[in-house]
Amino acid sequence: MTTYNEILEIIKENILDFQEVSVESGIRRDLESENINKKASIFIGVRRSGKSTYLFQIINKLLKNGVSKQNILYLNFFDDRLHHLQKIEAKVILDAYFSLYPEKKNSETIYCFFDEIQILPKWEPFAERVLRTEKSEVYITGSSAQMLSKEIATQMRGRSLTWEIFPFSFTEFLRYKKLDIKTDSKNLSSKNILLLNKAFDEYWETGGFPEVINLKENLRVKVHQEYFQSILFKDLIERHNISEPKTLIDLAYFLIHNIASLYSINSLTNYLKSLGHKTSKTTVSNFLFWIEDCYFLFTVKLFDASLRRSNLNQKKIYCIDHAIVNSISSKILVNSGHLLENFIFITLRRKYQEIYYYRTKNNKEVDFIVITDKREKILIQVCQSLDTSKKTRDREITALVEAIHELNLNTGFIITQNESQTIKEEHKTIEVIPAWKFALFNY
Repeated sequence: MTTYNEILEIIKENILDFQEVSVESGIRRDLESENINKKASIFIGVRRSGKSTYLFQIINKLLKNGVSKQNILYLNFFDDRLHHLQKIEAKVILDAYFSLYPEKKNSETIYCFFDEIQILPKWEPFAERVLRTEKSEVYITGSSAQMLSKEIATQMRGRSLTWEIFPFSFTEFLRYKKLDIKTDSKNLSSKNILLLNKAFDEYWETGGFPEVINLKENLRVKVHQEYFQSILFKDLIERHNISEPKTLIDLAYFLIHNIASLYSINSLTNYLKSLGHKTSKTTVSNFLFWIEDCYFLFTVKLFDASLRRSNLNQKKIYCIDHAIVNSISSKILVNSGHLLENFIFITLRRKYQEIYYYRTKNNKEVDFIVITDKREKILIQVCQSLDTSKKTRDREITALVEAIHELNLNTGFIITQNESQTIKEEHKTIEVIPAWKFALFNY
């Protein structure tokens, strides 16, 4: 067993190693976080979405403002050298740092950056103690949505603010590709529209994970699949000590192949049983919760005034990135319209927390109803093309108009792959918007 003193030396080595390397800060993200005195800044999101890079951006800003690198305490808990920390009290971290720099204790601000801290047992009281007892700023990343929970806030005694980090948005993708297209106005020149369409075609193929953007298709698919395997085995099977890994894996693949589709716990349980798995609704429910918790999949409920009815009705499932769905799934089995719907969901989810699907009194479905921070309602239908058939066009418009009337709204949106028009129907307005434009301006 590794001793306390051995762990102390390993952490000191980690701290000093970080001070020897130059920090790559990547491109500016759209997220604008702000540190508040005596509160930890927590950044959460799926693996490889850019959380560590965002920390490096904060570190570089501190260095440019004159902070000494010796005042930076950075640890990445995915580092295998820190594995034994799980068996030793976290206070060894501060013991290691102040054994290197005893003169800084209580005299200089120490900037603590803890990457993927959810691996560390009882990290919440440790982080809270650092803020309470040391002259410090604390920045944390993690791959668990539970870090947004009230329980974490309670354990941290209100000493935290949490932000979500997603893979690149279309705007961030343009910045990454150094495409200097003026998008501060919705009135775009014909040239800029052509450039944006071309850029969106590339973004549609690659998705938003930073590491895969410039890779060839075969390498991109391979990297996406490795991400998926890491999430399955590291974030799910190992973290939750799952004794039935094959059941979880089959469930995850089924959900990926049925993205933007309705599901129920009963239907998922029956499907797994049909494959020969001896499982229960409770187990399936737990698996689904854990898959969502690591920011890989998201569930959308039916919009209903009754929370009970909303929970009892079928739900829809979406993935963190539309392109990774293509890389993991058998493409012929994934509906391209569902991929577009998935893309619009993630575009919305970057900005809004409350997203539902809507069912009219005549049982017609609208893909999304968004509740804004100001409690305003936005109705959004997603359709790859309104021009494929009159039946498709009538179905999408009729459902949306019914919902607009029922909710006493004036406007609704239909997002398509590349069509644009304004439709007047029953004294209501429907704005048809191409996906690239919706992603750019997020109406």
